[in-house]
Amino acid sequence: MQAQAVVFHEPKRLSVETLDLTAPGPADAVVEIAHSGVSTGTERLLWSGEMPPFPGMGYPLVPGYESVGEVVEAGPESGLSVGQTVFVPGATCYGEVRGLFGGTAQRLITAGARTAPVDKSLGRDGVLMALAATAQHAIAGGAAPPDLIVGHGVLGRLIARIAVAHGGAPTVWETNPVRQSGAEGYQVVHPDEDERRDYKAICDVSGDGSLLDSLIGRLAPQGEVILAGFYKAPLSFTFPPAFIREARLRVAAEWRRPDLDAVSALVSDGRLALDGLLTHHRPANEAGEAYRTAFEDPACLKMVLDWRDAS
Repeated sequence: MQAQAVVFHEPKRLSVETLDLTAPGPADAVVEIAHSGVSTGTERLLWSGEMPPFPGMGYPLVPGYESVGEVVEAGPESGLSVGQTVFVPGATCYGEVRGLFGGTAQRLITAGARTAPVDKSLGRDGVLMALAATAQHAIAGGAAPPDLIVGHGVLGRLIARIAVAHGGAPTVWETNPVRQSGAEGYQVVHPDEDERRDYKAICDVSGDGSLLDSLIGRLAPQGEVILAGFYKAPLSFTFPPAFIREARLRVAAEWRRPDLDAVSALVSDGRLALDGLLTHHRPANEAGEAYRTAFEDPACLKMVLDWRDAS
């Protein structure tokens, strides 16, 4: 069995090529991918070569952890049925080509237990389930939803939407005028326009470690800074302001299955909308242009590759 896949051969060099797939086992499913998202966090670092040492790191690799498609074969122990629409957070089915995270391909072979059934009506919005689960994970570890979110990209918007779904009314900081619109149930301001210094929980999704001192300075006593971005440089902060506030720092890492289940429930009952977040899409054979747009165009919140016509 073979499939077309995006392959990063080295930093800033990719191709779409045919790869041999490992044979499925009884607990596996074969999924024909319709859409896969491009991550502007981890995939940008893989693309640029700036990714810090990471388990499984190395080239060549198939990137991506945001794919949605239809089950076309289901092993007897997979727990899935042919015809189901599922979200797939990646795969490692490419032989000597690494799957990091292995989701950006026309066809995947993966353990059924790793997939999550999604409503077919979501269409390409289904690729957002991983980011929504990441947003839920960032929120779930705290005593209350964040009342300040730094960054109004897709992850920041999802954190804000989930906070609103849980009864919050957060403020979001965004310095780029192109990204200041699109708030739903919360306000977006430039940080220079915000004088508050009593935030109980600040969630940073900017990936900019240089902001840490300024964020600590905006905390209420015993407030918390949640680091939900991915930081390529070492982090540091000035101790006295953190000491005075008894500040807490929490790292929100990779989402877990309960996070995915929680956002699936929010989407199903209508409390979390995923619409309006996918701004760009390209056929999979135009992946080179798609990645450049995703990483270089500030108007591109989220790029999606369409695999339905791949051959």
